[in-house]
Amino acid sequence: MTLEITHYTDFKSPYAYLALEATLQLALDFDVTIDFLPYTLDIPSYLGDVENRDAHRWRKVKYAYMDCRRQANKRGLTLRGPKKIYDSREIDTALLYVKERADEPDSLRAFAGLVFERFFTHTIDVEDRAQVEQAIQDAGIDPGGFDAFLDGSGGAAHDRIRAEAESMGVFGVPTYLIEGELFWGGEKIPEIRDRLTVMGLAK
Repeated sequence: MTLEITHYTDFKSPYAYLALEATLQLALDFDVTIDFLPYTLDIPSYLGDVENRDAHRWRKVKYAYMDCRRQANKRGLTLRGPKKIYDSREIDTALLYVKERADEPDSLRAFAGLVFERFFTHTIDVEDRAQVEQAIQDAGIDPGGFDAFLDGSGGAAHDRIRAEAESMGVFGVPTYLIEGELFWGGEKIPEIRDRLTVMGLAK
């Protein structure tokens, strides 16, 4: 039996970046497939716009990035805080574009890895269409149809997936959905591994 795990992610989330390797490892160690879906975070709705954040919220943001950098440094990853609040709907929709066109999981893994790395090293502007299309191409996928996809079925799918996720209780990333049960945060991956082992899915 192969179990599908739905994994909600957002390329501007440092927590989702830090969880990527362990998420991919689940499919190597267990009889599971990982269905990557976008959940684009609306950061201003709960942290406020940059101009309107109070001191308490700024302390929270600064601590979060300090803690994420601490974890990233242990793994040899570079994690620089973004210079602004990015709208990641376009790059998150590109995830769906790659999924539809990837002949094998390696293309999707390559896309996710390179986008996270570029975003947190400030070598991609995820609001720049040309740079998004370059990332798609660098993952081995023809970006020629991305414009129409984003403005049509892909953008609509992104918005529908996000709304459906919220109706199920999703509020952040990384989130994992296993047989209707939600697990939020990379720190829940050991618990997920335990659950999969009990289910007899270890390879």
